Amino acid sequence: MILEIVTPEATLLHSEVDLISVPGINGEFQMLNNHAPIVSLLGNGTIKFKGDNVKIEEQFEANFTNNKGEYMLPIKSGTIEMKENKVIILAD
Repeated sequence: MILEIVTPEATLLHSEVDLISVPGINGEFQMLNNHAPIVSLLGNGTIKFKGDNVKIEEQFEANFTNNKGEYMLPIKSGTIEMKENKVIILAD
């Protein structure tokens, strides 16, 4: 699936991923390939994702932590939409 992470400053990521875990306002939840459509608010926490072909632009690599193939990005809040195997996260 495609993951796109957008902040007020820039689009931090547009890449193919296999798994995404996000901090929902009622707790953490995750999505795999071909997940059902969803729209949700995000709370303070960490976006986590994994994939064999994750490509992060060099100028944004410092925003992400990589722990054994699991990438992490801390956020304060946001919105997530999953539709047609594409996830868009608007994050602060």
